[in-house]
Amino acid sequence: MPKVSVLNVSGSQVEELELNEAVFGITPNVHVMNQAVLLQRASLRRGTHKVKGRSEVRGGGRKPWKQKGTGRARQGSIRSPQWKGGGTVFGPTPRSYSFKLPKKVRRLAIKSALSSKVIDNNIIVLDALALNTPKTKEFVTILNNLKVERKALIVAPSYDDNVALSARNIPGVKFVAADGINVLDVLMYDKLIITKEAVQKVEEVLA
Repeated sequence: MPKVSVLNVSGSQVEELELNEAVFGITPNVHVMNQAVLLQRASLRRGTHKVKGRSEVRGGGRKPWKQKGTGRARQGSIRSPQWKGGGTVFGPTPRSYSFKLPKKVRRLAIKSALSSKVIDNNIIVLDALALNTPKTKEFVTILNNLKVERKALIVAPSYDDNVALSARNIPGVKFVAADGINVLDVLMYDKLIITKEAVQKVEEVLA
């Protein structure tokens, strides 16, 4: 089983934690992680793009000239696609880009993402994370104690207003509750900072 050090907010080791091998110790499946990221990014797309077809553009109610005898090509409407100001052929219309993945695939993807953090030594487990009041300066001090200089994802067992408000003004730092952890966030942020209790919650769901 993979083992990691459990640190306090001062950056000192307080104990060692054995992680569940079924969640944090598998061989990452790159293809499945890619599919999960595509799923999340696709669901974020609004899909509100819209162009007008020939039946929606204004004008073109009558035939521009008679069918025969003019020497010109026959035309039915000045709003056909080949005319300036005409409708667009096969243009984008409102749609949803979201798609579905099987539950087992989604679970494998998050396990792969978490395991990749352990393999790359980019996971930091805290014994606890709590602030009495929202204080960005205090949270920056904690990150400095943990020697976190890059983008970091903070995961707590449940949503904490004080931690969330303290972290939101720090560039490159995001706070989520354990039940909101996802593949895109885990892969997007360089460091995963998770509390011991949050680890247990994640393992209960995924193991």
